[in-house]
Amino acid sequence: MKQVVDFLNALVVNNNKAWFDAHRAQYEAAVGEFRTVVEGLIAGIREFDPAIGAVAAKESIFRIYRDVRFSRSKEPYKPWMGAYISPGGKNSGYAGYYFHIEAKGAEYIGGHILAAGVYMPMGKELESIRTEILDDPKAFLAAAARAKGFSMEGNEKLQRVPKGFPEDFEYAELLKYKDYSLSRYMDDKFVLSPQLLDRVLAEYRATSDFVKMLNRAIDYAKKEM
Repeated sequence: MKQVVDFLNALVVNNNKAWFDAHRAQYEAAVGEFRTVVEGLIAGIREFDPAIGAVAAKESIFRIYRDVRFSRSKEPYKPWMGAYISPGGKNSGYAGYYFHIEAKGAEYIGGHILAAGVYMPMGKELESIRTEILDDPKAFLAAAARAKGFSMEGNEKLQRVPKGFPEDFEYAELLKYKDYSLSRYMDDKFVLSPQLLDRVLAEYRATSDFVKMLNRAIDYAKKEM
C-alpha cells in the first residue's frame, strides 16, 4: 500500500485541482493498488461470509472527489481512500466491512482503520437491530467480544432508551446506539506489511459473527418493508 499512503500524504498538503491534475498518473497507480487490495478482500471475505455475494470493487470503493456544495471546506479531494464491502455494495444499507487508509494530518477519522458493522442504519433497520439485541443480548455481546482488538468506542448514542423499548432492560445501554459498528486502528507498519491482505482478512473473520447478526436483523426489516 506504499503508493496509496505516499499519494494521500502528498495530497493532504496539496489539495487542489492543479496539483491533482499534474499528479494524475500517481493517483491512478495508487487507486489501482487500492482496488487490487479491495478485490482480494472481497474474495477472502466471501469465504467466511458468503452473503457478500458477487459484489464488485467498484461497488465498494468510495470516490475521492468531495461534494463541497454544503461544506465549509472547499478542498476538492478526500485525503483518504475507503471501501465498504457489504451485500449489494456500499449503498445497500446492509452491514459489512470497512477498510480505510488516511493521510497523516487529514483529521477525518484520525488514521487508518478497519471497521465492521453498519453505520447509522435507517429507522426500521435500526429498530430491528435493537429488537435482536433485546431478544438475545448475550449473543450480541459474545459476537462483539470475539472481535478482539475492536471496540464500539466513539459510536453515537441516545441520551435515553429509545421509545418502545423497556428502560429497565439489563443491557439498556446497548439499545441507545445510533450505529452498530466495531473498529480498530492500523498503524503504518500494519498497512505497509507484505502480509496486509492476510492480516486484514483475519481481523475481519473475527468480526463476521457480529456482521451476520446485524444483517439477519436488517434483512428481516427489509422483508417486512
